[in-house]
Amino acid sequence: MSEPNYIAIEGVIGAGKTTLARMLARELKAELLLDDAMNNPFLPDFYKNPKLNAFSAQLFFLLTRYQQQQKLMVRDLFAQRIVADYTFARDRLFASVNLSERELLLYEKLLPLLTSEIPRPDLTIYLQASTPVLQERIRLRNVNFERTIDNNYINRLNDAFNYYFFHYEDSPLLVVKTDDIDFVRNEEDFKNLVEIIRKPVSGKKYYVPAGAEV
Repeated sequence: MSEPNYIAIEGVIGAGKTTLARMLARELKAELLLDDAMNNPFLPDFYKNPKLNAFSAQLFFLLTRYQQQQKLMVRDLFAQRIVADYTFARDRLFASVNLSERELLLYEKLLPLLTSEIPRPDLTIYLQASTPVLQERIRLRNVNFERTIDNNYINRLNDAFNYYFFHYEDSPLLVVKTDDIDFVRNEEDFKNLVEIIRKPVSGKKYYVPAGAEV
């Protein structure tokens, strides 16, 4: 097995997906593919009134992500290494938490029409973090409309992501426990992770830094 050409990074809000994706893209000389979440025009309204605005926000996410993934479909993924800060599967995870039963039924009718040819990553990295750590990171990044995020909402997302990746089999998976890792300020943490990524990963592998609580 060779080094992965298409790497996708996943995690709950505040896990550090985009920061790590940017760093990896520079280190691996890869193209960067970013989820355009912050430019969703329905997102501020969703955080103000989730029940009223969940479906419009989710539909915008779904179609935007599909358009991005379409670009990957027509490219030679072996010619250019790509690092993405999301997987297409995250859309379904958020939908399961945010949509009402009726809205989810409609969403589920639309989703299969868009997913049949979505390319799978050669390696998926799941940045796992405890809910208190995620909440603190969200507070520190100080995005205006994220200030109203309910703590219970982050906990429900975290449960959904942990359950999904516990059963994940769509690609090789590296689960990284990030509570005690600082990729930005600790160069050694980043170097250790890059070293693992450069080695072929098959099945599911867990990375817990030395000295971290398990």
